[in-house]
Amino acid sequence: MKQWKLLTAKSTGGKYSVEILAQKDGTWARFQRFENRVVADRIDSYLVYRLIEPGFETWKSMGIYQRCLENFEESPVVTNEVNHGGCVNCHSFRMNDPDNMLFHMRGGSGAGTVFWQEQQLSKVETKTAETLSSAVYPARHPSGDFVAFSVNNIVQSFHALPDKQVEVLDTLSDLVLYDTRNQVISQPKQLATKALLETFPTWAPDGKTLFYCAAKALPPDQYDEIRYDLYQVAFDPQSRQFGQPELVVNAADSGKSISFPRVSPEGRYLVYCQSDYGNFSIWHRESDLMLLDLAAMEISRPVVNSDQADSYHSWSSTGRWMVFSSRRQDGLYTRSYIAYFDTSGKFHKPFLLPFKDPLFSQKFTKAFNVPELVKSKVLLDPRSFERIRDKEAMPALFR
Repeated sequence: MKQWKLLTAKSTGGKYSVEILAQKDGTWARFQRFENRVVADRIDSYLVYRLIEPGFETWKSMGIYQRCLENFEESPVVTNEVNHGGCVNCHSFRMNDPDNMLFHMRGGSGAGTVFWQEQQLSKVETKTAETLSSAVYPARHPSGDFVAFSVNNIVQSFHALPDKQVEVLDTLSDLVLYDTRNQVISQPKQLATKALLETFPTWAPDGKTLFYCAAKALPPDQYDEIRYDLYQVAFDPQSRQFGQPELVVNAADSGKSISFPRVSPEGRYLVYCQSDYGNFSIWHRESDLMLLDLAAMEISRPVVNSDQADSYHSWSSTGRWMVFSSRRQDGLYTRSYIAYFDTSGKFHKPFLLPFKDPLFSQKFTKAFNVPELVKSKVLLDPRSFERIRDKEAMPALFR
């Protein structure tokens, strides 16, 4: 490790070359030399992800883990033993802040949405009589005072054909706003229409615009005709009021569908997943990451993509790095890849999250789900949740 850090330190701002020679049966062969570029822009020091089997039929153990990117240390943040074998999912952070986190506990006892904010743990029941479901896909507001959630009726079905495995789709979905200070949920009418399926919210870094995906509501048997477009809507944090939605990218008219939009920290770029239909891109082999320049309104397909599913992504706090999920190795397991994004708005060739054992990713039988970069270590571990584990979740009010 010391030699590696010395090599990269000396190469910062430049390149180092690698040359490999191999001997077989007394004969030496020289492989083509290649170079790696070393940039001065640092990446956030921790990556948080969920480890789970790559299927939806059942599970036994799962957890949200964190990995230090300055070495190979991994530690659990929470495991589903805390939730008596239920599900822990949808971890989210406010602007890469490890001290401002949420995730859901599903099933078992102790269900609810868990908040880690201002060094305090709390658990909230986000299902109300007026909303479709408990909160699902989250987006933390930059202020920390709000969370935009989707509420969804989700169904899944399994294909009999070998080239496709699972379809996950919404029969209903809306967006709601949760006030973290007052534990109040509100549902803007313009973001909860019967004609549209609204989902996957994400905030612009100034907190004044909410981006989201929406599709025309169709019956489940027309799942391969459901296509999502990208929308934006203005938001006033003082009044907690939204404006009127505006169409940003019309993907449906070109036979494509958008999911998981994420805005870069400086607000200039937005990356989203594009597939042929639906919004659960992790199960769509054709899913690609697309780059939208919000200033020029130009869309491009960056070099990070492969011929397998490339999906869930998150930006570093500086906007110079992005981590994303890909099934390019075997078409089944999602693994985390890291790509550099330069100041000219160009992505560079991605690389697999490094492991101490180079063959680890070929032997490990869990998928890396929802990779999120954070600035430092999340100061939680499974023992932290014991005091709230079996407590009833505090019910959110609806106004």
